[in-house]
This record gives sequence, C-alpha cells and structure tokens, in this order.
Amino acid sequence: MNEKQLSERLIRVADYVPKGAKVADIGSDHAYLPCYLCLQDETASAIAGEVNEGPYQSARNQVERVGLTKRIDVRKGNGLEVLQAGEVDVITIAGMGGNLITTILDQGKEKLEGVSRLILQPNVGADTIRIWLRRYGWLLIDEEILEEDEKIYEILVAVRGDDSALYQEDTELKLLLGPFLMQERNEAFKKKWRYEVENWKRILTQFEQATANEQVEQKRKELLQQIIMVEEVLSW
Repeated sequence: MNEKQLSERLIRVADYVPKGAKVADIGSDHAYLPCYLCLQDETASAIAGEVNEGPYQSARNQVERVGLTKRIDVRKGNGLEVLQAGEVDVITIAGMGGNLITTILDQGKEKLEGVSRLILQPNVGADTIRIWLRRYGWLLIDEEILEEDEKIYEILVAVRGDDSALYQEDTELKLLLGPFLMQERNEAFKKKWRYEVENWKRILTQFEQATANEQVEQKRKELLQQIIMVEEVLSW
C-alpha cells in the first residue's frame, strides 16, 4: 500500500470525502490517506495526526517524499488534540476499534466545531459508534461493509442532524447491525453476522450449563432474543 494504491477500505473512506475538503486524518498510518486525497484533488488539504514518534516521523517523511508539505500538515498528538476548533471540515478515523474511536471523539468534542462530516472506519464495535453519533446529534447518512484480506470492515459516514426518523423503528437492532447495512445485506454483512450468531450460540450453551440465578437467566434471555432478531434479518 502507498499514497497511489490504497487498500480497498481506505479507497472507500476516501470516496466519502467531498472535493476541496479540509481533512483531519487521525491515526494517519504513514499519511497514505491524506496524500492520496491531495494527489486526487488539487483543492484538498489535510492534517495528519499521529500520537507516537515512529508513525509521526514516517508520516512526515511520506509527505515530504511526495512533495505535499504545503498542503498536508503532519502533527504529533493524542487524538483530536492536534486540531484547533474550526480548522477542518471533515474528520477521518480508520483502522481502530469502535471504543477507541468514540473515546477519541469524546475527549475532543470541543474540536468538532466547524466539522461537517465524520468518516469512521472501525475494525470492530461499529455499534458503539452509532450509539455515540445518536447521543451527540450526528446523523448517519451512509454505511458500507466489506471484506479485505479475510477481515471485515465497516465504514460509517455522518453529518450533523436529527436521526429520529432513521431509528423510528427497530432502534436496538439498527444500532447493532447498521440501518443501511441491514437493508443491503451483502455477503460481508451475512458472513460477519453468521459468525457472530454462532459465537452467541456457544455462549448461550455455557449459560445453560451455568448455575441458575436471576442474573444468568436475564443474560440468557437477552442473548437468545438477540440471536432470534439477527437470524430473522439474515433470513430476509
């Protein structure tokens, strides 16, 4: 992978960045995504954020190598602390777990002023991101799920807005599966959730073998209901 030939998941992330955007890529991984965006769109500019010295230096070297130092600013810092409020239009965070992504957003909420779009690519835990978006007034406008190198990735795109219509029905299920993804139900979606259902069934068997008490019984019922709901979606 390099600035001209990204992984499929990062190409899909890039496709959601509007032309001419000022982008902050947090956890930038050699600044490949910012370099790709700026090479594809001469009106784009970017900030590449890295928290550790090694990746920070790699990102700086990459930006210098492709001659983009005037359009890409590589900064060292934790999460959104590399930004000033109102400095960018779009924030991308890719290749992390959902919990870490929401922690980054939580800790830098004041830096989201002026940001009109979030493009988030969790490796796991996409539901925690959907819950965070709901809580803080972001409207999910698109999602993708894809498989690459035998791993499954999700991409969530959000703008500021009211999502009450999106989650008017089956809120819990949509937050778990993704309202757009459960409608499309592509092969990556089916593969992911078949695997999850099989894992839940193994856990359910363990619950059934455990010493019965009120807490175990409640968890067993919740897990069983979750299995039934997801299997129903998979059968559509």
